[in-house]
Amino acid sequence: MASVSPVAGKNRAALLAVTCLGQFMVLLDNTIVGAALPDMQERLHTQLTGLQWIVDAYVLLVAMLLLSGGVFADRFGRKRMFLAGVVVFTAASALCAVAPSIGWLIVGRVLQGVGAAALSPASLALLAAAHPVPQERVRAIGLWAGFSGIGLAAGPVAGGVLVEAFGWPAIFLVNVPVGAVLLVAGLRTLDESRNPSAPAIDVPGTVLSVLGVGALTYGLIEGGSRGWTSPVILSSFAAGAVILAAFVVVQGRVPAPMLPLRLFRQRLFTVSNTAMVVVGFALMGSSFFFSQFFVYVQGSSILRAGVQTLPATLAMVIISPFAGRLAARYGFRIMVTIGLTPAGLGLLALGFVHADTGYTNVWWRLAVVGIGFALTMSPLTGAAIQSVSPQEGGLASGVSSTTRQIGAVLGVAVLGAVVRTRESGGASFEEGLNSAFVVAGIVTLATAVFTGLWLARSTASPAQAATPSMGNAS
Repeated sequence: MASVSPVAGKNRAALLAVTCLGQFMVLLDNTIVGAALPDMQERLHTQLTGLQWIVDAYVLLVAMLLLSGGVFADRFGRKRMFLAGVVVFTAASALCAVAPSIGWLIVGRVLQGVGAAALSPASLALLAAAHPVPQERVRAIGLWAGFSGIGLAAGPVAGGVLVEAFGWPAIFLVNVPVGAVLLVAGLRTLDESRNPSAPAIDVPGTVLSVLGVGALTYGLIEGGSRGWTSPVILSSFAAGAVILAAFVVVQGRVPAPMLPLRLFRQRLFTVSNTAMVVVGFALMGSSFFFSQFFVYVQGSSILRAGVQTLPATLAMVIISPFAGRLAARYGFRIMVTIGLTPAGLGLLALGFVHADTGYTNVWWRLAVVGIGFALTMSPLTGAAIQSVSPQEGGLASGVSSTTRQIGAVLGVAVLGAVVRTRESGGASFEEGLNSAFVVAGIVTLATAVFTGLWLARSTASPAQAATPSMGNAS
């Protein structure tokens, strides 16, 4: 039984405000960075590989530490982990803002990922512990997810405004006053809670997962510049495969694994998480290039490019709240297939835009991509939750978020490799982007067929329908 302190109505409102603001800060960082990538490339004198590391260094740490962050919060105190995450994320943001080189910026992004992996699951755990009544909890989580969506949507425009006015360091510096407010307010308003029966922390599994996925990511990002057959790249792929094999062995032997392999015996769990990897791959991998397309191919300013990317994020924010309800009515398989199909077609359509393509013929393609993925994420999380026992619903939701983040890491790395490979063969950056969008579209459409054939015929319960897809996007 979790240890929960009673929370009065006034304090509960303050707790809701603090946790929502924390999640807003994390989600804003997800999309604000994309708007600043062109300015980073120019001022830091880096190539596409450097931009990939700026994004993937953060996403990799979030992906691999998210599950452990939730366990830490339950075991050592949710307030303590939330505030620790705020401190690390804020300090890391300050480091990113003053970074004198691409290397220091990547170090700061790694630390930001560590902070986000502590802050995000702790904020949701604090919220759930303070609202023991199911209906009140659903409403609170809905508000929490709504603020997450606002953070995602505000990122491109906020990034464009800040970069145009002050340069790319401003997108990180803005987190410092927000973090200071969160720290002071959190110390005053949050009540500590923990779960004395929380499982032990799987330190070997966490370390192996970071090293294994990190080695594969290194090979994928650096392969285009170093050569796919160079000893360093081949060694990184081999090391990644060996380390991940060791991770699988460890997960089968430790008493409290971070990723219980037995869950994958359920077809619904396996298929839904496989599809979630593809969602992260295609969505994050393609959105990595949205601002770069408008700036480098169509000649937009950074501010204008931030506004031009809005159709995708706005569509996700608007459509996501309805996805769970539609899954409850029509079933997971129908909704996921319906969602992935337009997402894949939208990405294919982006593969045929050019420098002279008018924006009136571009924005709808971005919107279709956003609508498709918005219809997909919540039902996939709901499917994963339904496949396990009620006691393991939180774990299933965490695994679903983790698999999406892993897909995001791979998407940025693989689609970036597609662009670099095309350029090394004499193609222009525009042609490389077209190829990357087409690859993402084909993979997404193939997954639509896969889920249509293999995702079990099932519907969501009301609780699963309320699963916040935007809130788990950190």
